Amino acid sequence: MFLRKLLSRLADNTMSSGAVITYDELKQLISSGCVQIFDVRNPEEVQNGKIPNSINIPVSELEDALKMDPAAFKQKFKAEKPKLDDSNVIFHCQLGRRGQRATEMAIAEGYKNARNYLGAYSEWAAKEGR
Repeated sequence: MFLRKLLSRLADNTMSSGAVITYDELKQLISSGCVQIFDVRNPEEVQNGKIPNSINIPVSELEDALKMDPAAFKQKFKAEKPKLDDSNVIFHCQLGRRGQRATEMAIAEGYKNARNYLGAYSEWAAKEGR
């Protein structure tokens, strides 16, 4: 019993570094138009579906992308580079781990309000009937 509780606490701590956002919160932000969503899955995964208006930057390219100057970022990704103090910068992947890693990378680069959509695309697709 003790070991199970300890392992559960360690797993919670691993997944909780950086803020998270829920499906309902993300839906509200999308409706308001005040959000930047970064899909850190591989392009092949994105071909099977995506969250509307999300920008695909594979997690393997994210650190370099966040270091780009705004003009180069816009040219490469066809989107505005988020500002360090933007409050609605959301990352997601397929199941949550890469999204968490992306959020941690963004925070390390100075995006202190970066958040991870913990439910990830798998939850989005299920709730949206895709």
